[in-house]
Amino acid sequence: MTEQVKWGVLGNAEIARVCVIPAIQKSRNGVVHGFATRSPNNARQTVTDNNIHHVYDTYDDLLADQDIDAVYIPLPNHLHHPWTLKALQAEKHVLCEKPLACDEAEAQEMVDAAAAADLLLMEGMMYRFHPRSQTIKQTVAKGEIGRVSLVRSAFCYKMDEELLASGNNARLKPEMGGGALLDVGCYSVSVARWYMGAEPTELQAQAVYHSSGVDMHVVALLRFPQNGLATLEASFISSMQQTYSVVGSEGAIELPHDAFIPWEKDAVFTVRGKDQEVGQKHVTPGADEYQLMVEHFADAVLGKTELTLPPEESIRNMRVLDGLAEAAKTGKKVRL
Repeated sequence: MTEQVKWGVLGNAEIARVCVIPAIQKSRNGVVHGFATRSPNNARQTVTDNNIHHVYDTYDDLLADQDIDAVYIPLPNHLHHPWTLKALQAEKHVLCEKPLACDEAEAQEMVDAAAAADLLLMEGMMYRFHPRSQTIKQTVAKGEIGRVSLVRSAFCYKMDEELLASGNNARLKPEMGGGALLDVGCYSVSVARWYMGAEPTELQAQAVYHSSGVDMHVVALLRFPQNGLATLEASFISSMQQTYSVVGSEGAIELPHDAFIPWEKDAVFTVRGKDQEVGQKHVTPGADEYQLMVEHFADAVLGKTELTLPPEESIRNMRVLDGLAEAAKTGKKVRL
């Protein structure tokens, strides 16, 4: 293998067009070698804008290309599991969009298949690669805000009313792995577990459901060891929220409403002492977290580093998401 990973991309999803394909093309160690879409007419602009030379009419044709080292899968949630397995069978490393799967059992099967094939699998949790996230993680690890007792997180956006009424969107279809909890709640579960440095032991949740049966608005409480708590909100029907805060015994870290996707502008966060009303503002220079993510994955494919987000981590995240879905449906506490 050369020092540049040759990527294949399955599908023309917005996240691929806007974020990941451009990130790969400007990365220091990768290039989009192939692109597969079932709607070639709709993908012409993507191909032209990103100077992609190999275009396939089927996903299977792309996977058959032996020049491709790794694939990125931004397909609807219910397709993550089957196409990851097919990619692994084709001896490709896989970067799969979040959530890794629709449930823990699927995630476990995917991780087991990657291990058996001696191939890499990683979930696309891009926020973890942003320098601001890394700085906050280091601040917490150094004990600068004391013992973490609470993580608050919200990722919400207002879906178009006509779209909600029609239900004509993968996010609103239960058979396609829809729902706010899987779509954006996966970030909040991840951030709570990451900064707590532990797994939750008890879950509670309430939800508002779409007529299709998927959750549209979820509010949840997670209990962690040593009296740690986390709250999360995920929604398709709320005004935009995209933030989290980490509260400790000696202070708190707070982020504005660009916590998971700050794009490439300077990213800020505030650290307050335990008795301060106004804290100190910190500025992290702008960065493309998607580029940092694909470069990290490519370095791992090239054998230059180990994955900092191993797939076993995604299994644990899916376990909590499964529990929260059960808690919301039953109205009962779920113990893990």
